[in-house]
This record gives sequence, C-alpha cells and structure tokens, in this order.
Amino acid sequence: MKQSLQLRIGQSLTMTPQLQQAIKLLQLSTLDLQQEIQQALESNMMLEVDEEPVNDQENSVRDQEESKKSESETVTSEGSQTDMPDELPVDSNWDDIYENTQPITVLASEAIEFETQHSQSETLLDHLLQQLGMLSISDRDHAIAISIIDSINKDGYLCETIDDIYLGLQAQLEDLELDEVEGVLHRVQNFDPIGVAAKDLADCLMIQLLQLPEITPFKNEALDVVRRHLELLGTHDQARLMRRLGLSELQLREAVALIRTLNPKPGTSIQNVESNYIVPDVFVKKQKGQWRVRLNPDISPRLRVNSAYSKMIKRADNSKENVSMKEHLQEARWFIKSLHSRNDTLLRVAESIIEKQDGFLEHGAIAMKPMVLRDIAEELELHESTISRVTTQKYMHTPNGIVEFKYFFSSHVTTEGGGECSATAIRALIKELVENENPAKPLSDSKVTDILKEKGINIARRTIAKYREAMSIPSSSQRKRLL
Repeated sequence: MKQSLQLRIGQSLTMTPQLQQAIKLLQLSTLDLQQEIQQALESNMMLEVDEEPVNDQENSVRDQEESKKSESETVTSEGSQTDMPDELPVDSNWDDIYENTQPITVLASEAIEFETQHSQSETLLDHLLQQLGMLSISDRDHAIAISIIDSINKDGYLCETIDDIYLGLQAQLEDLELDEVEGVLHRVQNFDPIGVAAKDLADCLMIQLLQLPEITPFKNEALDVVRRHLELLGTHDQARLMRRLGLSELQLREAVALIRTLNPKPGTSIQNVESNYIVPDVFVKKQKGQWRVRLNPDISPRLRVNSAYSKMIKRADNSKENVSMKEHLQEARWFIKSLHSRNDTLLRVAESIIEKQDGFLEHGAIAMKPMVLRDIAEELELHESTISRVTTQKYMHTPNGIVEFKYFFSSHVTTEGGGECSATAIRALIKELVENENPAKPLSDSKVTDILKEKGINIARRTIAKYREAMSIPSSSQRKRLL
C-alpha cells in the first residue's frame, strides 16, 4: 500500500483543565469534596481558609466581590484560560477525562481521627468468646466450646449439626463422647443473647421460653405450641391449633402473643454495623409562608487567596520562583471560582426542585409529583448531564427527613382525568393501604389495583407487584394473620 499525507479539517470538543476541575467538583459528594479541598490546601500555598465569622448576607457579598476580583485579574501563567463558562453542560465520558486520576492521600493523623469516628462495633463471635473467657472450665471443654461458637452463623444458629462437630473434634480430643459435646452446647446456649447456638427455630424459641420465670402467664401453652405445633402456627391454622391443644381462642391468642415477644434471630441483636452519617448539602425551611433553601455552611470551608503571598509576586519577573507563584495564584483563583460555581448550581437546582415538589414538603411522599431531569434542565437552561451530576450523592434536609436529590425524580402513570401521578406517590399509597389493611384479610395486588382505579389511577397489577416487592412488602398470603 502506498503511503501518502492527507490534510483534514474537523471539529472536536476540547476541555480545558479549569473546566475539567469545575465538572469534577460538581460531581463530588460532600465527603469527597472535603477531601479535595484539603488536598488543594496542602498543595497550593496561595490557598487558605477564611476563618472570620460572617453571616450569610455578608458571605454572599464577599463571594461576589471575590468572583469579580478573580475575573478582573490579569496576572496569569502562560497558556492559562481566564474565562469559565457559567454553564457546565459537557456530555462526555467521565473516563475520558479522569482515567489517570490519582487517589487522594490521607495523612496519618487524619487516618487516626477517621478510625476513631468510624470504630466498628463488637461482632457476635467476639461477644460469645468474651463470655467463654469468663467461664471456669477445663481445657477440653474450652476446645469444644470454641468449635461450637465457630459453627454459629450471624443469626445465632448452628450451621453444623452436633454430629458433625463431634466428628471434627475426635481427631483433636481423645476418647471424646457425644454427651460431652451436648453438655458444652447447653452451656453455650445459656450465653447472651438468649437463644444463641440453637439447632433450628423451634429450638431457639424453646430456649428463650425456658429462660422466662415460671410465673409467666401462658408459658406452658407457648412451649407446647413451639414444641409440637410450630408448623401449624406458621400456617395460621387457628381451628386445628385450638382443637389439638385444647385451648380457647383467648388462651391461644395469649400464648401466640407471648411467642411473638421472642427473637427468632438472636444473633442480629449483636451486629457489626458501621454507622453511616449523612451530611445534607442544603436545608429547606418554611419562612413567612414560603419554602426557602439555603446551603449547608459546614460542608466546605470558605477559601481565599493568601494576600501576603500574592503581594510577593512581581509582574515583570520571569524567574522560576515567581512563575511558580503565578501558577499557584491562578490555580487558587480557579479553584475558588469552581467552588462558587458548584454552590451556585447546587442552590439553583435545589430551589427549582422545591418549587415543583412543594406538595412533598407539606404532605409527604404521597403528594410527590412526577418529574424528570429534563424538567429541571429546561427551566435552568442547563444540560441534563449537569443536572445528573448535581443530583448524584447530594442530600437535602426537609421536614420529612433527609433525602437524596434523585428521590424527587420518578416516572409517571396516567390518570383517568388525563393527569399524571408519580411512581413515588403510588408506592406511598400502596404502603399506606397495606399498613391500614385487616391482618385477617390482607389486600391482594388485584384489590390494590381496583382501589387505585377508583382513585383515578390506571395501573397494571404486575406494576403493583413490582412496587410492592421493591418496598420489601410480602404477598397477601404471607401477610395474612389470623392470630
């Protein structure tokens, strides 16, 4: 093939480093933004935290003055850009821009503080081993107890049979008898939480019932139900239970009520759960009859350019140190401007959402209106990709709790009157109907469909089933309770 040179003219999207930085800050969550600010403070000598206390009005005026000041500056490093578009609607692939981004490093002192605030709670295994260490038993029984505790799952049940545990210990302990293993098992079953190390559900409930005082009303009747008729209790066969136990309806109800006070999964009371705290980005509060939105001042510190260092820059000096200071100054101003742009866009989007979803603030999720990203994008004259970045991992503090921005966007269902109903509102209606239903006659998906049609909402039964399963609501047959 003959080689040749060709000249082609084309257009392509070029993103300046400043625009990339602005988009990156817009995408970050609150915690990631705080780390990004900390990294910028450590790497740029021109940046510093403005710790002077100011109110919201003074802060707004200061931000505007700082923004105007940064725009009017002419001291820039060679090849840098001085204008940033107010809108950041770049619909591009994130990996194309930040494929080589390095992870943010954390200092050792910060890591210690992080570990202190995110300490893990005690596990079920640790809890049981701690109690075992307080017992005065032989080394032989201690080895058996260790094997039993290792066989307990997170719900508190034995995941191996006694025979399997016995066979596994025969190679370690000479002349081991099955009665020894069962004896140690009974001691472990007396550990906290009550009901741990049970073989099955019936065994777990019996252990808890036996721990109750003898004077507990209907204790014997409850033991009889758990020991012999737990399967009938699961099917809610009230008539057969009364006939086999020889109990009246009132006595059976009292016995079942006692059983319901027990914990079918005792291991879950000792969980290794890490607390995750959500810091809202904006607060919504009603003032003088209108809903107002304000940014959370604690999500990021106020930054400013260090005046002492900026005065040291000489305009006509092209030395290496002076050029480096110029570059740091320009980067600091762009970073501050990007933060201002992020906060302004976040506030505008939040105000637009609240204006459209005021019914949610007044009445809850049942009054949610259908809304998509395009509705906000068209109103604010921004691209949908920008709205998507703003609403991802951003949270709003409302009278109905802290919710993610994405929560306000949902599909819609057409009503008989030609209107639209939000899918979020429909899920809230389903939840309300289930909570107020008769436990003896729970509402089926078809019945819920009919009720919603009476309200003018046309929705298929399979859609009701999909929404119900998404909310982890069992079917009508599983929700039925005769006792």
